[in-house]
Amino acid sequence: MKRIINSVKDYWHSDTSFITLLVMLFFMVFIMPILLEGAVVDILVLNMLFLALYFIGIFSSEDRWNIYLSSFLFLAHLILLMIRFDDTPKEYYLVERLVGLVNMSLFIFINVRLLFRNAERNVFRVIGAVNVYLLFALMGAFAFEILKIQTGKSIAGNINLHNNDTDYAVYVYYSLVSLTTVGYGDIYPDGMASRMLSVLLSAVGILYPAVVIARLVTNNMVSNKKV
Repeated sequence: MKRIINSVKDYWHSDTSFITLLVMLFFMVFIMPILLEGAVVDILVLNMLFLALYFIGIFSSEDRWNIYLSSFLFLAHLILLMIRFDDTPKEYYLVERLVGLVNMSLFIFINVRLLFRNAERNVFRVIGAVNVYLLFALMGAFAFEILKIQTGKSIAGNINLHNNDTDYAVYVYYSLVSLTTVGYGDIYPDGMASRMLSVLLSAVGILYPAVVIARLVTNNMVSNKKV
């Protein structure tokens, strides 16, 4: 059993794991909203995917405290999901989303550390950078949903929000639009908090690729000097 756990950890610490994560994130960000809108899959599938993502975070962590925190957040999210999908009258949807936001932030931090853990450069590191970009989109979707639940204002336009998992497609779409600074205008921020969050995502969408490119170029120069 210990050998299996170590093998799984070694895989998620390796550069090749970036490909697996990319496939998973691509499905969650670009395919899942289409399937949910067409009622092809149940909302439970989406929640299982998020749980799988957080579980991967445990094995991707290299630092002991990150492992402890990832494990705690995973268990907290699992318990909150069980409460919500059980027949109990109480739901803690806002708390669940807050835990998800913290968990996603930690997962981004873990992946950034894996991405820049040494000066090595290859196509897998580029894929890893794309993964972090897509994780920012998911984190933004959580943030907009939390704003809606807490303040009643988040995004507006030709949309109908229900304050539950079915809104995922709308939030991740708008988060991507803000992150990529496309701005179609069909959905727009409602309220100052949402406006500033949209601007923040746009700033991240502009600055993050520039920082990653600069870091990769620097690593390349360092590697060439060593040679």
